[in-house]
Amino acid sequence: MPSNTVRILDGNTFVVSEETGDIEATPTEPTGLFSLDTRFLSTWVLTINGERLNPLSYDDLQYYEARFFLVPGAATHYVDAKLSVVRERAVGGSFRETLTILNHDENPVELEVRMEAAADFADLFEIKDELLSKKGEIYTEAESDRLRLGYRRGNFRRETMITSSVPARFDEGGFTYTLHLSANEQWVADIDVRTLTLGPGGRDLRMGLRAHSAERLALQQDLKEWIANAPTVNSEREDLTTTYHRCLVDLAALRFVPFSLGGAALPAAGLPWFMTMFGRDSILTCLQVLPFTPELSKTTLQILAALQGTRCDDFREEDPGRILHEMRYGETAAFEEQPHSPYYGSVDATPLFIVLLDEYERWSGDADLVRALQVECRAALKWIDNYADLVGNGYIWYERRNTDTGLENQCWKDSWDSISYRDGTLPPFPRATCEVQGYAYDAKVRAARLAREFWDDPAFAEQLEREAADLKERFNREWWVEDGGYYALALDPDGRQCDVLSSNIGHLLWSGIVDDERAPRVAEHLVGPRLFSGWGVRTLAKGEARYNPIGYHNGTIWPFDNSFVAWGLRKYGFAEEAATVASGILDAARYFDGRLPEAFGGYPRELTKFPVEYPTACTPQAWSTGTPLLLLRTMLGLEPHQGHLAVEPRLPVGMGRIEVLDIPGRWGRVDAFARGRLDLRQRGD
Repeated sequence: MPSNTVRILDGNTFVVSEETGDIEATPTEPTGLFSLDTRFLSTWVLTINGERLNPLSYDDLQYYEARFFLVPGAATHYVDAKLSVVRERAVGGSFRETLTILNHDENPVELEVRMEAAADFADLFEIKDELLSKKGEIYTEAESDRLRLGYRRGNFRRETMITSSVPARFDEGGFTYTLHLSANEQWVADIDVRTLTLGPGGRDLRMGLRAHSAERLALQQDLKEWIANAPTVNSEREDLTTTYHRCLVDLAALRFVPFSLGGAALPAAGLPWFMTMFGRDSILTCLQVLPFTPELSKTTLQILAALQGTRCDDFREEDPGRILHEMRYGETAAFEEQPHSPYYGSVDATPLFIVLLDEYERWSGDADLVRALQVECRAALKWIDNYADLVGNGYIWYERRNTDTGLENQCWKDSWDSISYRDGTLPPFPRATCEVQGYAYDAKVRAARLAREFWDDPAFAEQLEREAADLKERFNREWWVEDGGYYALALDPDGRQCDVLSSNIGHLLWSGIVDDERAPRVAEHLVGPRLFSGWGVRTLAKGEARYNPIGYHNGTIWPFDNSFVAWGLRKYGFAEEAATVASGILDAARYFDGRLPEAFGGYPRELTKFPVEYPTACTPQAWSTGTPLLLLRTMLGLEPHQGHLAVEPRLPVGMGRIEVLDIPGRWGRVDAFARGRLDLRQRGD
């Protein structure tokens, strides 16, 4: 997606346009008005007297609104412009644009104001895969007071309805205003664009959902309340306070309301490709932000439990007890050209579901939810034991059953070449990645607590603890790379190690599966020159055959990944190393105006002096947005303990003084204070 685009969003609905506000979409770029994985506007071009407008400036006022200041004519004529145009737009389920034209001349003017409008109703997957070929019927109906753009294919119907607050001449290509403006006169029109997801009887399936019906004032109030309910962060480092506020706003923007749960929201994964529900992404984001916005966790757990797998379906890779990977609402999912209705092809979401349930209870004290989800939690544990062990050796493995449209790699590093041996060759399937075994271990340890304290089943708790201990012993014996002093990235079906050094070992610390005597070697690698760039921990170590500082999962730095690495380091007592990772990522955030991208380049800090952008990174992205919040928790040492919040800060000197006020939890609300006292050694290369 071009970098000079302007983006506004509210949950699953978003607009990506040029700096003029115009939209001229191509079949391969995610520009336009999108909602529920469908593009509802592919053309939205404003002209005055047949002439395109030029931008003076634009303001993205809030995540859901933007304002464009324009003039007719070429840039060399700006100084003489007698006419100016303001386009102010907001999105909140649908799309509204206020068009203001100001005549600065002492003479009257005659204007023909034209808006070209069209919709190709492209599915987001058709754009992403560059395979736009509609199989249904696109229709256009121009009436005296509206323009209807529509698409139908069987029972799948989508419509764009355009109306204006002042009279316009609607035709099949757009609409026109004929104006006479007196000297210094101003003209205003409100243009409403409704996106309709039509079901039986022509009823909009989203009517009544908060995110679909919200107007601008409601969104303003909602954002105000969202920020007010979150803890307040004050810091001597102004950029840290700015980053925190940006994170809260982006989390608000990414809240997605599914077709259930009465309008409650969970985090969508990221703009532009992933504005929907993802099991792994939503769970990890909830874990990151739990001390700050705990309400997202409850909704996420409830909706994932409601959509938990119940049968064996190779097309969707569904099994009983399996937690979904991705849910889509577009045409390709509706007609099973893609399996995302929902798709279950991930092996980490299921154990992470149990991890989040336990962590949420530790913070919230919500025993009712733990009891309500007992059946789903037990089903997830059965999936780990009965369906995920494809080789029969007690580990979680993956091999796609949907060989046409399913994911090859079903771990978080899901690109095709992310799992390799040291010589760069790729292992056969099935594959087992190390961090997923850590998640399974953690899930069993945590489920044992839930069984003992909430399900009144001490025998099951003891069984889970035995299984976890056995898994930990075998894992430490079979995954340790002796000549490297770290854990293998993966195993192939013959038990051969994918013996590269990767960031995944940090997730092992977070899960608790690492033997104590091996933890120092792991920590040393994570902040050593092969993995740590000075900005963060690379996904794959420098010197490995497939290392590439701008390779998607083979050398880039993922902020979310680093947040769990830092959390894992802190859990094992490596406070300085955790602070080193946190400092690098938070320093990088300065260069992105507080909005960390999905990933950035793994180049050494000494070489670049600033973090190098990854060309196609999603932004905002939920788990990148959650990263600074988890890093704050890690540096402050915030942990629930026996019904209270324990605070054990370990801040680097450069952080100065930080206070986090009104941290919510089972204890009510408490404050945490810290001052930077750790002198960090220079790390990385």
